[in-house]
Amino acid sequence: MLVSMSAVLLLGLLIWFLLRIRYLRWADALICGAFGFLLARTVAAPVVQAFLDGVNGFLGQLRF
Repeated sequence: MLVSMSAVLLLGLLIWFLLRIRYLRWADALICGAFGFLLARTVAAPVVQAFLDGVNGFLGQLRF
């Protein structure tokens, strides 16, 4: 749950930044959000979650 909240926060900040520099329009952001909600209800949701867990594991092993 913590990883998904972090991902939501980071993606939200990215969308806000793209809207701020006018690279992304409001309609595009709403379509992306709707796609995410619809994707979460499909059979692909576990695959996406496994991918995000793998990325999280990889990033967790990086040492700076």
